[in-house]
Amino acid sequence: MVTHLPPLNFKSNLFFILDFFSLFLDVPNTFALHLFCSSPLPFTYPFIDPFTHLVFCLLLPTSLIKPPSPSPFLPISGLLLFSSSLNLCATSSSLPSSLPLSLTQCSVPRSLWLGCSSVAESLCALRCLQSIPSTRAHNQNMSGMESQNLDHDLSPKKNTVLKLNNGPVVGSRKRPSEGNYEKEKEHCIALFDQWSEADQVEFVERLISRMCHYQHGHINSYLKPMLQRDFITALPAQGLDHIAENILSFLDARSLCSAELVCKEWQRVISEGMLWKKLIERMVRTDPLWKGLSERHQWEKYLFKNRTSEVPPNSYYHSLYPKIIQDIETIEANWRCGRHNLQRIQCRSENSKGVYCLQYDDDKIISGLRDNSIKIWDKQSLECLKILTGHTGSVLCLQYDERVIVTGSSDSTVRVWEVTTGEVLNTLIHHNEAVLHLRFANGLMVTCSKDRSIAVWDMASPTDISLRRVLVGHRAAVNVVDFDDKYIVSASGDRTIKVWSTSTCEFVRTLNGHKRGIACLQYRDRLVVSGSSDNTIRLWDIECGACLRVLEGHEELVRCIRFDNKRIVSGAYDGKIKVWDLQAALDPRAPASTLCLRTLVEHSGRVFRLQFDEFQIISSSHDDTILIWDFLNVSTNGQSEGRSPSRTYTYISR
Repeated sequence: MVTHLPPLNFKSNLFFILDFFSLFLDVPNTFALHLFCSSPLPFTYPFIDPFTHLVFCLLLPTSLIKPPSPSPFLPISGLLLFSSSLNLCATSSSLPSSLPLSLTQCSVPRSLWLGCSSVAESLCALRCLQSIPSTRAHNQNMSGMESQNLDHDLSPKKNTVLKLNNGPVVGSRKRPSEGNYEKEKEHCIALFDQWSEADQVEFVERLISRMCHYQHGHINSYLKPMLQRDFITALPAQGLDHIAENILSFLDARSLCSAELVCKEWQRVISEGMLWKKLIERMVRTDPLWKGLSERHQWEKYLFKNRTSEVPPNSYYHSLYPKIIQDIETIEANWRCGRHNLQRIQCRSENSKGVYCLQYDDDKIISGLRDNSIKIWDKQSLECLKILTGHTGSVLCLQYDERVIVTGSSDSTVRVWEVTTGEVLNTLIHHNEAVLHLRFANGLMVTCSKDRSIAVWDMASPTDISLRRVLVGHRAAVNVVDFDDKYIVSASGDRTIKVWSTSTCEFVRTLNGHKRGIACLQYRDRLVVSGSSDNTIRLWDIECGACLRVLEGHEELVRCIRFDNKRIVSGAYDGKIKVWDLQAALDPRAPASTLCLRTLVEHSGRVFRLQFDEFQIISSSHDDTILIWDFLNVSTNGQSEGRSPSRTYTYISR
């Protein structure tokens, strides 16, 4: 017997460790080890001697081994094994009668029966094995005739060689030299080779079904490495590089880093496939924050291009990715900490007392003022590019796209302007009092008025706009409207939010909860966020009409509100702008004290309107200023948290 033991691994090498110790145990104690392997913990041992107990203590904590049971015997699968009161000298009466007498007086160190799943299988295995004679003391006291018979019955005909290492466990039993095993084996292989693949599989299945559990383990260890395939390496060898690249292109950044470290071939596939470039392109297409960074930092020009001499190598994109992540983390930290760079546009003129509305893009800011004018500002230089005049009252609301600017005024009219020339294209006269708010998209426009009505318009073109329907239901001025393809949502000074069907213009439901009039709202998907003169912000589920959360913090009327996927930004008559955590607000378990991330205080008057994106907030106020709060380009040299130096530009109308 030659045995090489690896470092102790209880889970994988338990049976082979027990096989080693069984060299020194009698049959009853060997059965105890088998019972230990197949019994639930803690294990009770009624019949083992101190040496076997030591083996158990080496394999398990003593807390899992119960003291001997007072019962003199223990039933196992219908078998009765007598306790140590028989002085551990096993006789034919202490084991089942089906077990040969010679095997009851010897050690049987066989991994085969230790791997069996039950005592019955173990007995079958014991009958077909021949083992070396026992060296225990009780065997030395046998009579001479019994010893001769025992030696004759147990003369070693098979040798077991176990080699335990870090690889699979291999056990081999040498056949008797006088047998015809080699010839029989070659004959079987020759026949096997002549069969079809289906017949070969069927034969192997039947052959495996006749094997024991221990043999199944050997076959499994042999098959595992044969079934493993490095498909990323194999595909390029077959001229299928594009498939390997396509598979790896679905990995995220962390997984892609790990894949590069697998081997040189994987690294080559990732490099030649420009997979870091594809990962960044995927993020830019799906995430507005990534898209904004690509435009502002000028690396967008290296994306979405075929392989040319102008495209940097894969290593450039590999090094670019962590820089982008760092920028994103910095922006998020700036939002939470209130760090920003502030720019200020002074809109003061002789007749102006406030900037009521605004909208911006990357190139310009368009604002509506109380002095009846619309001013267009260059977003980079902050200079006034153009002034549009025509309204006879304050410009209270506006919206623009790439073609037209649509404005509503306290003169009760809606005007349509050409963006580039500033020419008036159309004037809509319907409402009896001031037009307080408007929205348009996809050929539909909705306006609301102090006259308590909502007008729905069809916009075939800037010059062809017709009234489709008038919605009546509010009992006070309708201050704000919003809509999508499913619903039109309106809020009024009557403390209610009403929901209407976009397609039929029929009333759907009313959202009740605010204690005073509602001044602002935004609607997107199922979520409605509203601000009121009761100084609160409410979040609503539009489908069921339930109020999901009430946000408190402003000290006066909440005049404007906007939200995206991450945050809510609100402005109020207290001159403050508050940033709220939207995801936390939607979580009923989040404490109210954690919802407001930051309060920004720079305006000296009421905040009338604001708009924001991932990088900035732009707000307007009764103090005749437009403020740009930049959370991307933040100067940290000697600046206190939450405040940054401002650039001020003043435009004076004459």
